[in-house]
Amino acid sequence: MTPDMPNAKHWNIPPLITPEADSALTKFPPILRQILFNRGYPTDAEARAYLNAKPDFNTDPFQMTGMREAVERIQIAIQNNEPIAIYGDYDVDGVTSTALLVDTLTFFNANVRGYIPNRFEEGYGLNNEAMDKLKADGVQLVISVDCGIRSPNEALHARTLGLDLIISDHHHPAEGDLPAAFAVINPKQHGDQYPDKDLAGVGIAYKIAEALLSNKEQGTSNESSLLNSLLDLVALGTVADLAPLVGENRILVRKGLRQMKQTLRQGLFSLAAVSDIKLAKVNAGNIGFSLGPRLNAAGRLKEALAAYELLITKDPARAGQLAQELNIQNRERQTITREIQAQAEAIALADDPKAFLLFAAHENFNSGVIGLAASRLTDTYYRPAIVAAKGEEETRGSCRSIPEFHITDALDQCADLLVRHGGHAAAAGFTVKNENLPTLVARLKAIAADKLSDTDLTPTVTADAEVSLVDIRPELFEKCLNYLEPTGYGNPHAVFVARNVKVKSARAIGADAKHLKLSLEDDAGYTHDAIGFRFGEWQKKMPPRVDILFTYEPNEYNGKVNYQLNLKDLKATGSME
Repeated sequence: MTPDMPNAKHWNIPPLITPEADSALTKFPPILRQILFNRGYPTDAEARAYLNAKPDFNTDPFQMTGMREAVERIQIAIQNNEPIAIYGDYDVDGVTSTALLVDTLTFFNANVRGYIPNRFEEGYGLNNEAMDKLKADGVQLVISVDCGIRSPNEALHARTLGLDLIISDHHHPAEGDLPAAFAVINPKQHGDQYPDKDLAGVGIAYKIAEALLSNKEQGTSNESSLLNSLLDLVALGTVADLAPLVGENRILVRKGLRQMKQTLRQGLFSLAAVSDIKLAKVNAGNIGFSLGPRLNAAGRLKEALAAYELLITKDPARAGQLAQELNIQNRERQTITREIQAQAEAIALADDPKAFLLFAAHENFNSGVIGLAASRLTDTYYRPAIVAAKGEEETRGSCRSIPEFHITDALDQCADLLVRHGGHAAAAGFTVKNENLPTLVARLKAIAADKLSDTDLTPTVTADAEVSLVDIRPELFEKCLNYLEPTGYGNPHAVFVARNVKVKSARAIGADAKHLKLSLEDDAGYTHDAIGFRFGEWQKKMPPRVDILFTYEPNEYNGKVNYQLNLKDLKATGSME
C-alpha cells in the first residue's frame, strides 16, 4: 500500500447525547451539552468541574513516590548551603522546568544554578561528562527535570562520584529497575499513587515547588505569590510539550494563561513582542504556534541557554536582546526544516514507498530539527516516521507516530540494538551505533508491518456534532465554546460538520496559492467567512455546494474581531465518506 496525500479522511460523528445526560446537563445550551457528553462529562457536577477548571481529585504532591525524600534532601541542601544544580532538557518543557525550580530555590536563598546540556555535543538527558563537570564545580545535589528516568548508567556514575541525584521526569520508565538515584519522582512509575499521570515535566517541577512550600514555615501570602508567579512557566512548558490539556494540566494551563496576562517576567514581555502576541489576550494556541517554537529554536540550532536565560533574566535590555536572537534563530530553523523535510521525504519514499514505517537518515541532517521533519512525514502520509542524523559513529533518530502504533513500545523491542532511547506513544528518540542501524531499521519496519498491515490507515477526524450552519453565530463562541479553553492536544477545539453548504465565492491565497478563502452562505442567507489552510487546490474544482468539517473561531485584524470557520476538511456534497 503506497502512502498517499491524506485528502480522504473518515468523518466520525459521535452518538447523540443520551436522554439521561441531556436531562442532567439541562442548564447548559444544547450544543454545549453534546460537547460535554462527547468529552466524558455527562453530569452537572463533572461538567462544571471541567468548565471551571477545578480539580475533582486530590492534588497533594506528597502522593508522588519519592516526593517526601526529595523534599527533605533539598531542605538539607538549602540549610547547609550545598551547591545544587537543576539539570534540564533543551526543549521548552525542560527549559521551563529548570527556570521554575531555579526560581523556587532562589526564593529559599539556596545556592542553585541551572544546567542545560548541549543537544549536539552532549545529547539528550543526563550524561557522565556533565556529572563530572558539576562535581568538579562543587555541586553536591543534582535535580533532573524532564529527563533521567531512562539513565540508569548515568545515575550509577553520579553515585560513584558522591553526587546525590534526584530524578524528576514524566517520560515512560523502562521495564525493570528504575535508575539508582537518591529519589525518583515520576507519576508513571509502577505503584505511584498520584492520580494524574499526564503532567508534563514542568508540571512535576511545579509539584516539587508546591511540596517545598507546603513544608516551609512562612507567610502564606509569600508562598501563594511565588506559586502564582511560576504558573506562566507551567503553561509554556505544558502546551509546548503537547501534554494533554485534561485533568490537572488543564487546570494549571488555565491558571498559567491568566498569570501570563499579568506576568512580571521580562523575558515573556520581550518574547511576546517579537512574536506579535498581545499578552493581555494570550491563549494556548499562541504558545503552541508562536512562543513555544521560538523558545525551542535555541536548543534546536545551538544551545538552549539563551531560552533559559530569557526566562530568568530581570534585565529588560538583556531580555529584548535574547528575544531578538531567538526570533532570528526561529526563522533559520524554519528554513532548515523545510529543506530537511523535502530531502527526508525523497529518501523515505525512494527507499520503500510501500513501507508501513517511513525512514530517512543522512549525514547532513541537523539533529535539532529532525523531529519536525518526522512530524511532517507522519502528518502527510499517516504513517509512523523516523528521521535521523548520521554521525561518524552513531546515529540519532527522532520518531513520530500515529494512534495505531506506539513508537516507544516498538523501540523497547529493539533495545538490544540501541545505545539509549525513550519517549511517549506518539513521539520518541534514540541513539544507535551505525553498525546496528540497518538491523534496527529492518526490525522496526517489520514490527510496523506486523502491527499495521490489517489496519485501515485512513486518518479519522472526529466532530463534536452535526449542525446547521444557521446555528453558528458569534454568541455560540462567546457563551459556549470559549469555556472549553485552554484547547489543544487532548482537549481540542469543538469541531462541527455542516452539510450542503452553498459556496458564494472561493479564491486561493498565500504563497503558491496553498490556502483557500471561502465565502459560505447558510439557509438564512447569512454569510460566513471560511479559511482552509493547505486546501488551495480546491479552488480549481470547487463545487457549488460542499459538506464541511470545521472549527469556529475569532479572527482579529487591525483591532477588529470577526468570526470565521476554520476548515479541517471538506467534500463535495453527496460524496462518499
